[in-house]
Amino acid sequence: MQSPTLNTQLKKSLRGVAHHLDPVVAVSERGITEGIVEETERALSDHELIKVKVFSTDRTSRGAVATALAEATSSTVLQQIGKVAVLYRHNPKANPKLSNIARYLDQPDF
Repeated sequence: MQSPTLNTQLKKSLRGVAHHLDPVVAVSERGITEGIVEETERALSDHELIKVKVFSTDRTSRGAVATALAEATSSTVLQQIGKVAVLYRHNPKANPKLSNIARYLDQPDF
């Protein structure tokens, strides 16, 4: 399932929603494991928009880990600042009580 094409205004709105979120997935210096991918899949299915914290001292490898995790989960990296990356994957059947998009964004239908 591929995320829809995101326009600039939607990306800006999603980053605004993500600002107040805490990271729900943490990737250690060992990198991406099957368990990390499974937990990220679950979090994206439930919340659609999540933060991931990547514990690595190298800036380039943090970006590579965030990109690889996004590819493994068919999501999009909306933003990466320091050790925190914001991932988004649209779920048309998301539970409105769990979805960060439905709870915080004025326009849930996009």
